[in-house]
Amino acid sequence: METRLVAVDPEHPDEQAIAAAAEIIRRGGLVAFPTETVYGLGANALDPAAVRGIFRAKGRPSDNPLIVHLASPADLPAVAVPLPLVDPLARRFWPGPLTLVLPRTAAVPDETTAGLDTVAVRVPDHPVALALIRASGCPIAAPSANRSGRPSPTRAAHVWADLRGRIDMILDGGQSGIGLESTVLDLTQQPPVLLRPGGVTVEELEEVIGPVRIHPAVEGRPAAGPVASPGMKYRHYAPATPCVLVEGEPAAVAAHIATRVRQERAAGRRVGVLASREAAPDYDADVVLVAGSRTDPSELARHLFHGLRQLDEAGLDLLFLEGVEPRGLGLALMNRMRRAAGYRIERAGAGGPHAGGAGTGGDGAP
Repeated sequence: METRLVAVDPEHPDEQAIAAAAEIIRRGGLVAFPTETVYGLGANALDPAAVRGIFRAKGRPSDNPLIVHLASPADLPAVAVPLPLVDPLARRFWPGPLTLVLPRTAAVPDETTAGLDTVAVRVPDHPVALALIRASGCPIAAPSANRSGRPSPTRAAHVWADLRGRIDMILDGGQSGIGLESTVLDLTQQPPVLLRPGGVTVEELEEVIGPVRIHPAVEGRPAAGPVASPGMKYRHYAPATPCVLVEGEPAAVAAHIATRVRQERAAGRRVGVLASREAAPDYDADVVLVAGSRTDPSELARHLFHGLRQLDEAGLDLLFLEGVEPRGLGLALMNRMRRAAGYRIERAGAGGPHAGGAGTGGDGAP
């Protein structure tokens, strides 16, 4: 199909462009649109045929549930049962990068929830996304607007590269602000369970609702069997170029990567590094791309996926990624980098790899 690319002001989106996109949603088509996290690929969440179109366009496994996007917390009862903790969380974090897993209503089709009796829901904090949902007159199901398994898109150009000819329209609202997908919290369990780290940190959640349990898949390998959230079961966020993530103390990580770069280049391989600003001068790699300062996880998050895509286009044989402390937003960064590397991880100062292997393709959701 022909894909239309339409530029919109991210703060004051053009009504005509939004109306055209909303008409596509109402008739069962697919529209990619910006959110504060990453770009989403939207369809009417209550239309089974439209939702199946998302899976076809992305090459997404059908057992990977989608997130339903609403224009307001007041719309929640149409798709989910509002459990007691929803109210304090919504007051603090909606609109914003927090997705809540709740019991679904009968209005939500199996295609949207991967057949589960729960549904993942959020209210995005982006004028274009909110305008599109309101104009469409329906909740919008939207995973990230990329081919399944690729790094999530934070710019319309990423969507164009992955999905041109597969979807009806892309609304170009500029670069996403956060750069990582939303936090996903399962409220059907007690205590609530973090299924995917994102723009809202565990520490922020616990300030509002008390203890939060972290699902083992957040810091370990993908979960097996049915999962209530995207980002748990499959390898995600991965460039085609093989990656190695190096974990440890910052100085040791930089020294380890510098040594490994020399070794790989001596063996005739072209090597790239997605580096912190502080360590970048230490690397004698073929391509060194600065993602930001190691003291500013939000800067690293904004540039992670774009950096992975840039390095993937550089004709390299191997990429190295600098690990960060898995605390606050760093937990989400490490979750994404571990999956991008296919769990090929080396521990700085530990004499080499301590984990390896790769999973099958997957993808995220905004």
